Amino acid sequence: MLLTTGQAAEELGCAVTTFRRLVQADLLPGLSRRGVRVMIPLPVVQALSTRQCAAVNQLDVDEIAVLRVDTAQPTDEPDRDWIGFAAALGPDDLLKALRGWWRCDAASVAAGGVLPVTLSGYVVAVLTGLERWEKNSEGRHAFPDARLAGYVTDLATPQITLTSSQGGDRRLAELLLGTRLASHSGGAIAYVPTTNAAA
Repeated sequence: MLLTTGQAAEELGCAVTTFRRLVQADLLPGLSRRGVRVMIPLPVVQALSTRQCAAVNQLDVDEIAVLRVDTAQPTDEPDRDWIGFAAALGPDDLLKALRGWWRCDAASVAAGGVLPVTLSGYVVAVLTGLERWEKNSEGRHAFPDARLAGYVTDLATPQITLTSSQGGDRRLAELLLGTRLASHSGGAIAYVPTTNAAA
């Protein structure tokens, strides 16, 4: 059975625009087209609807920052070609697209030790190595030493790619990637308490 993006969004209880970001980021397998409509297999939607929440209560901090991104968009910035997330981007491009420049409390981001990256409420990438940051003239921060611990290429299964050889990074990536992580913010960075979180 195939669902339209509208039907899929209704099944997941989210806005159509929210669901379409997952389609545009190439995170869903088995898509087909009927005219201009994108059709999604029902099992893919069911897999997303039963995805567990991120077990952030297993982290040794009281709060972590969450980077909420859109699908990757081209940019003419000198140090990167993209901003945002797409499964088709390679690890180098993804890292550059995600490590800055964001309005945030950089010290709070660094204190969490990990920066989950969410697209439409699902963790699609994990950044670590946040100890050092830079600030530009617009008051935005970047983390030049950030490491991409891993990212998702298929959200339904999910299929994850681990990109760091450091054991701690790999553990964090395996703990968080592909899970649901709700966060609320007026900007790109949100702060989520880790205590009393659903496992």
